Amino acid sequence: MSETIRLMAGEYLMREGEASTEMYYLQSGTLAVFKRKGDAEHQIGSIMTGELVGEMSFLDQQPRSATVKAMTDAILIQVPLEKFESTMAGMPKWFSALLHTLTERLRKADARIRI
Repeated sequence: MSETIRLMAGEYLMREGEASTEMYYLQSGTLAVFKRKGDAEHQIGSIMTGELVGEMSFLDQQPRSATVKAMTDAILIQVPLEKFESTMAGMPKWFSALLHTLTERLRKADARIRI
């Protein structure tokens, strides 16, 4: 079952390096994406209403690659791993391979981000 998450502006959704068991659909609001360099966080992107967040680490089960914080009040729909896996069980094998390939390419591109 999907859960609704409400964040107030300034609250963190996830932190770089954490384990992942869910991704989120941003139903309303704006989120900021940060990467850590030394003791500082640098904004590298934004997540807008209608976008997914946390999908990369959700799909490849690697640690979160960035920190995400609400810039405005936000409402998100949580997609738990178990629900996703049960949906994927009914999909053709090539679809799973596509997701794996895209996630691997995104992870490599993310590793090249310099702040």
